[in-house]
Amino acid sequence: MIEQLRKDFPLLQNLVDEQPLCYFDSAATTQKPQVVIDAVNQFYHQENANVHRGAHTLSAQATTKYEAVRDKLAQYLNVQRNEVVWTKGATDSLNLLAYGLTNILGQDDVIVLSPLEHHANIVPWQQAAEKTGAKIALLPVSKEGVLDQSAAIELIRDTKPKIISLCHASNALGNIHDVKQLIEASKPYGTITVVDGAQSFMHLRPDLKALDCDFFVFSAHKALGPTGVGGLYGRYDLLNNLPVYQTGGEMIDTVSFTGTTFRNAPEKFEPGTPNICGVIGFGAALDYLTSLNKNELLAYEQSLHQYLLTRLRQIDGIKIWGDNKNNIGVVSFTYKNEHHFDIATLLNSYGIAVRSGHHCTQPLMAHLNITGTVRVSLAFYNNQQDIDSFIAALMETIEMLEE
Repeated sequence: MIEQLRKDFPLLQNLVDEQPLCYFDSAATTQKPQVVIDAVNQFYHQENANVHRGAHTLSAQATTKYEAVRDKLAQYLNVQRNEVVWTKGATDSLNLLAYGLTNILGQDDVIVLSPLEHHANIVPWQQAAEKTGAKIALLPVSKEGVLDQSAAIELIRDTKPKIISLCHASNALGNIHDVKQLIEASKPYGTITVVDGAQSFMHLRPDLKALDCDFFVFSAHKALGPTGVGGLYGRYDLLNNLPVYQTGGEMIDTVSFTGTTFRNAPEKFEPGTPNICGVIGFGAALDYLTSLNKNELLAYEQSLHQYLLTRLRQIDGIKIWGDNKNNIGVVSFTYKNEHHFDIATLLNSYGIAVRSGHHCTQPLMAHLNITGTVRVSLAFYNNQQDIDSFIAALMETIEMLEE
């Protein structure tokens, strides 16, 4: 089945420096199946029009297709359609939340984060804390980069936080966090719970009703969709009570020079012309994902991850970071004292696409006392041959570095 699915992704057939491409950077952005590319092309070739309020046929058709994707997304996440806001992506969604939730924060209120967070889930909350006098508390993480779950629950009980914002899965290390347990631990304190689902959206397909978080953010481009579009789920009463984040057309109820009133969520958070083709392309990605068996894909990704770990552990000098048992399929490693950028650059000459650096998690790298890692991030369109090619290239890379 996987070999057939690989044919759906045209870029995987490309060569890099005359070498077959082995794409291991899906945590940064996934490749796009042909159906997504076709959906975007078709929109601009045959359907291009602005959405909402248009009386002409093209506008009505575009609006219908655009809003149908909101329904698909709500079904995918097991939420209501009016709880889904279109944004530019997870970063935009987190900024919207940090801005909107500032009004519930006061002096010495606590915002709980973890050292594993992406910068997009740190800096907006820092800004909110600076404005309000709130404090940021960090969940405990081991020297290997693994969240201490029991100590985390104790910290929640001790601090009784106003807000908790945590990644469902780490972009840098791939750790899957038991956010449901942490959400449950925070319930007695009325804590607002925010889950960064940028990495979990595709791999885990979370049921948000079961997860029981207050807010959830994601990016389409990390789930086979186009760049520049993503979303925010919010429990409706909380979502609708947030102040408007940006203003413009479409989100307006009435405007006069004596005052303006706004529509209810989700429209109040969607000013201006949206990324129509991005949303429609994302709809094609959702159709593609939901046509595939979730459990089969997850089992395949997990088996591929274990195969990669086994091969890497056979190389002396490799240090693998993070939680390798509860993982979405990311391996983040260092090799002796060699620089991660040098390793990644040499691997590229073999057609191996990996990411190197701090992965927008500088506080995590400081906690681990390293400058960065080489990150191999898997998706279901990878196979064992990709991994074998990577290991062979890595062995030759190491040999060159040690000459």
